[in-house]
Amino acid sequence: MKRRDLTGGVLLAAISRSVRAQERATQHRIAIVIPVGPVAGLNDMGGRGWGRVFLEELSRLDDSEGENLKIERYSGEGRPEGYPNLAREVVNRNPEVIVASTNALPRAICAATRTIPIVWIGADAVEARLAASLARPGGNITGVTVNAGDEIWGKRLQILKEVVPSASRVLYLTTRTELGGEQLFYDASRRLQTSIIRVPVQEATPLEFQRVFAEITQDRPDAIIVSAIGDLSAHTQSIVELVEKARLPAMYPYRGYVEAGGLMAYSTDSGELWRRMADDVHQILNGAKPGDIPIYQPTKYELVINLNAAKTLGLTIPPALLARADEVIE
Repeated sequence: MKRRDLTGGVLLAAISRSVRAQERATQHRIAIVIPVGPVAGLNDMGGRGWGRVFLEELSRLDDSEGENLKIERYSGEGRPEGYPNLAREVVNRNPEVIVASTNALPRAICAATRTIPIVWIGADAVEARLAASLARPGGNITGVTVNAGDEIWGKRLQILKEVVPSASRVLYLTTRTELGGEQLFYDASRRLQTSIIRVPVQEATPLEFQRVFAEITQDRPDAIIVSAIGDLSAHTQSIVELVEKARLPAMYPYRGYVEAGGLMAYSTDSGELWRRMADDVHQILNGAKPGDIPIYQPTKYELVINLNAAKTLGLTIPPALLARADEVIE
């Protein structure tokens, strides 16, 4: 090889490395806004389960925090009345994308901006008037819905009855803003000879949860099913602790409740949803319009059972149900 060829090759390689370095040096800024809890759990790969999955998927897509990605983290600290101020604070920082969960928090953010893209996870974007449709959300929002259809509630009741066959009065913990609820279980409750009793909290606050559970303890139902509405899931740890204190067998809508010590959950695969959200963020950072990205609907479901919680309640999980479980926590 002639010297000038070697020199040219080295020069081209150096230029390529420089271009790649400049590309990697381009900093994108996103904001993650959670409704409750400390933001410290979102700080690294060892944080919350969904946070870890989200960050890992972004990294796989070549969007790595500390390299080409800067992430700002915010918490609503469980105070819905403070969401509008928090939304304005986040918007004033002008991130390229805002990632938010539940319905109330994204509503506040949408009221504060019609231009900054929002990637959302919650119950029903169309019903909450966050999106025009699932196929074409329009505006500045897209994301994933945890709404798996009404039939999943009958399945949850059926599984609960397998664990507690004698359960005839089952409470459905929800909020005053979620209309109905009993109809979700109509066919299954008739078939399983079980009464579903709706118990709404007036607002999702620690004091209101304590008030409601004081009444529940006095009423002594046979079991409890927790609504999937985001206002409740934002208080996962508090609800699990109150259910445990009331010594009630419980069916939860998300695996996070079981990871927090709850008995069992039949839910959408949260990992699948948060990976999809990371993909939405990646697309938007690369020029896609959020209103053109369809809202993703879940396709995978999982049954998670906590044997420690079962032991505390003196319950024996049927072997056939354990065999069907996707994960058993011991």
